[in-house]
Amino acid sequence: MRFDRSEMVEQLASEQFDVLVIGGGITGCGVALDAATRGLRTALVERDDFASGTSSKSSKLVHGGLRYLQQGDVRLVYEALRERQRLLRNAPHLVEVLPFLIPVLTKDGPVSKKIAKALRSALWMYDVTGGIRIGKRHRRLDADAAHAACPTLPADRLSAGFVYYDAGADDARLTLAIARTAALHGAVVANRCRVVELTRDASGAVVGAVVDTGDRRVDVRARVVVSATGVWADDVHRLADAEHTTTLRPAKGVHVTVPWRLVQNRIAVIISVPNDKRSLFLVPWGAKPDGTFEHCYVGTTDTDHDGPLDDPHTDDADIDYVLRALNRSLTSTITRDDVTAVWAGLRPLVRAAESGRTADLSRRHRIDTDASGLITVTGGKLTTYREMAEDTVDAALRRLGRSARCRTRRLRLVGADGHARTDPADSAHHLAHRYGSEAAEVRALIAIDSALGEPLVPGLAYLRAEAVFAVRHEMATTLVDVLTRRTRAHLRDRAATLAAADEVARLLARELGWDNAQIDEQGAAYRSLCESEERAASGATA
Repeated sequence: MRFDRSEMVEQLASEQFDVLVIGGGITGCGVALDAATRGLRTALVERDDFASGTSSKSSKLVHGGLRYLQQGDVRLVYEALRERQRLLRNAPHLVEVLPFLIPVLTKDGPVSKKIAKALRSALWMYDVTGGIRIGKRHRRLDADAAHAACPTLPADRLSAGFVYYDAGADDARLTLAIARTAALHGAVVANRCRVVELTRDASGAVVGAVVDTGDRRVDVRARVVVSATGVWADDVHRLADAEHTTTLRPAKGVHVTVPWRLVQNRIAVIISVPNDKRSLFLVPWGAKPDGTFEHCYVGTTDTDHDGPLDDPHTDDADIDYVLRALNRSLTSTITRDDVTAVWAGLRPLVRAAESGRTADLSRRHRIDTDASGLITVTGGKLTTYREMAEDTVDAALRRLGRSARCRTRRLRLVGADGHARTDPADSAHHLAHRYGSEAAEVRALIAIDSALGEPLVPGLAYLRAEAVFAVRHEMATTLVDVLTRRTRAHLRDRAATLAAADEVARLLARELGWDNAQIDEQGAAYRSLCESEERAASGATA
């Protein structure tokens, strides 16, 4: 499969499309895949990189959402659990079953002994709603078994626990796999193509866009234009209608990464936030052959965001909030000095008439077609991207006056065919879990050049061959692409990744033809990202 940006840009400039999708997050890539597999000539443009917004900064969970069931949105949970099952089948290399522990504590926990009975009823409902499709149902643990799952829970206050099952995935790699699968089915897909203008025909209908590719502008012609731009949807809508009013309410979700040895949770754990009606996920990350993990991450918060939409950062209040919950829930003491990385993303929640917490806003999606014919999809969540895409393409087909059956419900993503599940104790697990059947191509690079089998960042499992594969086959064009999204090194250990950045830039230079000035420029861009995160976390303003 050719996934070459220069070829894609030439096609953008020369062809007529049925559908142009703006936005390369998981929703936009899902729309492109759905449209292409229904026989529509499809193009997708992304102004930055695939999943560079919210789709690389989520909690990395593919789940129904137990709290949505508690809020009474049974239909949303049912639909999400159905989509979770489809993802487990269609992307088994990227999505895996993940057990969650809900501790029952005598005080100061997410669940007290008093409400444990009510929780069990909710878990049975979760199983019945669709959770049991995963092949496992919830179970109750005694205090010893719950403590063994997370030895840093306070044994003197731990009376029992419940385990239920959902799934997890690397959100950025899932998004990329969807984009590459769309290209495999004929879609023209290109990153670093910023829409600067929507074009119209004589009747005022939107019929394409002017796109800045970095070295020129091209006119992309399409019969239907879809905006799947997340929290930027209002900005795109204003290109079609200058009087468009704000419809979204961005909510910031923050995550903090810490060394796993400080937590030692064998499975994901739900912890409570002091003096708040929220809980956080504590998820082990980076399975090692000896049964331990490299890191774990904690999140997410859910607060209004009224700052710039580009590159939201984790500030000192966010970190204090997460660490306060950690230290209240565990016997170990975790300080700011222990934090190895942070990330923040913005959820594109649909603004509701009533006021209240963002945590209480619906995660349902909405599809609107304005007077110019621009179709906008907003809201939703990572797990339900495929259903959102199906509904969006249905709207596009109505505009085109055509009909075609959706084909993505059982469509396996790139890397799924031929993939065999591996145990974390197997040395092949790291590549198999990230690339599926394409892991053989990464290993082939190492067979040709053994130096590519060395770690990309010392202390992390990523290999130098993965950076080369990212450039050759995954449309990575910058150092930041490789360190933050093609691998997740930046989200695991920022200091170690920063120390290795210049060497990684030199490795990429051999593939991308960078000269010394460009190598320095790439390193400077990554350092600037790290410095801006550090300033925000320290409370500095400059």
